[in-house]
Amino acid sequence: MSDDGAILAAHGVGVRFGGVRALDDVTIAVRPGEICGLIGPNGAGKTTLFDALSGIRRPDRGRILLDGADITRRSPVWRARHGLRRTFQRQQLFGQLTVADNLVVAQEWRRGGGRAAGAARRARAAEVLRDCGLDAFADTHAGVLPVGRARMAELARALADPPRVLLLDEPASGMSADERERLAAVVRHLAEREGCAVLLVEHHVSFVMELCARVVVLDLGRVLAEGPAAEVRADPRVRTAYLGAPAAPGGGGTG
Repeated sequence: MSDDGAILAAHGVGVRFGGVRALDDVTIAVRPGEICGLIGPNGAGKTTLFDALSGIRRPDRGRILLDGADITRRSPVWRARHGLRRTFQRQQLFGQLTVADNLVVAQEWRRGGGRAAGAARRARAAEVLRDCGLDAFADTHAGVLPVGRARMAELARALADPPRVLLLDEPASGMSADERERLAAVVRHLAEREGCAVLLVEHHVSFVMELCARVVVLDLGRVLAEGPAAEVRADPRVRTAYLGAPAAPGGGGTG
């Protein structure tokens, strides 16, 4: 897609690990209020792309843009403080802290002390926990949460200081059907009501197709297909490379 109006874009991004080309000339963009799915087989380069977008790994070539400005050399901290947030495949919660305290800590970079600032952070944490269905676990230590709730808690922490762009790396992994419904509702609200751009990596294909208006498919480090979810799912190349169905002559069904 064109990156006109995009809040986050990658242009011709390449990443190598020794002789392995993990990303090869990847171009992708996401606009405010959009939920875009990023799918592909294991080893396709999805998490590597997230690492490049979030500043954890600097690409060997290409550029990362935020609001049209080149941020390729900006640190992960700088990007986070300018509204670019992410979650991880492996949960990164502070296990020794309560769930509420994890959300309070996420807001403290703005500084400002005193009771009023502390109360405002607590109030924001309580609001986000309610939205995420976690208010009953506010005083639970994050390290003892089951997987599904821990993933939702990590999402809540990413939302505590409202993001402008959110990168979600397999957020539904380990969740029950009810938890996935809650996750989808939170993400839709974030995009539709708050204008956040969401880029979502997920192996639950049906979850992606129902939630995302647009889907990008990576395969062997390159963009294989991109477009509306229904069209991408019917693409015979995608069915062969990822969805596990042989390519049908002249196209494919939804599978």
